[in-house]
Amino acid sequence: MKNYHLIISTPGGNVFDGEAAMLTLRGSEGELAILAGHIPFITSVRECEGSIVFEDNSEKRAKIGGGILTVNKDVTTLLTSEFEFVE
Repeated sequence: MKNYHLIISTPGGNVFDGEAAMLTLRGSEGELAILAGHIPFITSVRECEGSIVFEDNSEKRAKIGGGILTVNKDVTTLLTSEFEFVE
């Protein structure tokens, strides 16, 4: 799987800034999976449990607050009220 640059930012600052293979979360219209090369878009994000698949194919689940997801050619950015990795 190809990787892309992912930034996750909360009011407290960046909680993740690195390479990811996939981000899954709930957008305003339903479940989303963002992979490298995804078409650029912007959507609102609903409070949900999502996950990140990393460069080494490991996966971590996370509690995600509401916010905005921006996907463009060079970087994907999640601005959210809350982000916390869960076990």
